Amino acid sequence: MLSRRNFLQRLGTALAAAPVASSLLSEWPRADGFTSLRRGVGIFRQRGGTIGWLVRDGALVVVDTQSPESAPDCWTGLRDRTDNALNMVINTHHHGDHTGGNGVFAEYTDRFVAHNNVPDLMRQAAEDGEADDRTYPTETFDDEWSESVGDETIKLHYHGPAHTGGDAVIHFREANVAHVGDLVFNRAYPFIDVQGGADSQNWISVLETIHENLSDDTTVIHGHANPEFGPTGSREDLLVMRDFLSALNEYVQNQRQAGASLEEMKQKKVLDGFEDFNFDWALSLGACIEAVYQEQTN
Repeated sequence: MLSRRNFLQRLGTALAAAPVASSLLSEWPRADGFTSLRRGVGIFRQRGGTIGWLVRDGALVVVDTQSPESAPDCWTGLRDRTDNALNMVINTHHHGDHTGGNGVFAEYTDRFVAHNNVPDLMRQAAEDGEADDRTYPTETFDDEWSESVGDETIKLHYHGPAHTGGDAVIHFREANVAHVGDLVFNRAYPFIDVQGGADSQNWISVLETIHENLSDDTTVIHGHANPEFGPTGSREDLLVMRDFLSALNEYVQNQRQAGASLEEMKQKKVLDGFEDFNFDWALSLGACIEAVYQEQTN
């Protein structure tokens, strides 16, 4: 079973190799990792999950923090864009490639917002001795959270377990930009964190709910992406992710009913209709199959 630690190790290895050999760099539209999207909202890409940011008059907000190595570069780039005080950091979920840089930003704000389950999931996922070194959310919410910052309204929603047990959707309402974290691996095999509360069946429902709540004009920020498709897109990308998870669950169910073993199931390299997911990436279809198999048999 692929653990969260192994996932992060594989992802880190893939990204570390990127400057030399990997097409993953084509996800990064600018050399400094920054891309502006709309009405003061943009993204930062370097190592780990996509960081979102808001820079407006009187407002500076960061969504996710990547790692201790990349977070300082993000902060330096933000300082090139504004001298506003940092209002808050929002974490989409607990994984280290989204929260690992929290300590860097803690020098500039004491407000870290996330779903109620995130602090405990961070502690649960920490290696021995690491839990005390982490910067945890200081404000949490149950189902919904909202705050106006400058002339932007930020709304957070939790729709139940999906990629993990604490995935928040962040919607910048005036800009109409939504950061969905790792609820979408855009045309890439996802990490289904069963140990961290994942539920791939509910994940399908969550994606449908988010799709209904957004509009065709919404720009969606994804946690990870196939470089050919990139870390931003539209709400239709949510349905591609949904359809992959549906096909994955159906495949495992059908194989179990046919008497196939887990190892036999994992021999499959590509699901029909989802060939774009099969590229040089840290995760495999086999890891997804194993996670869903574990869900269905426990």
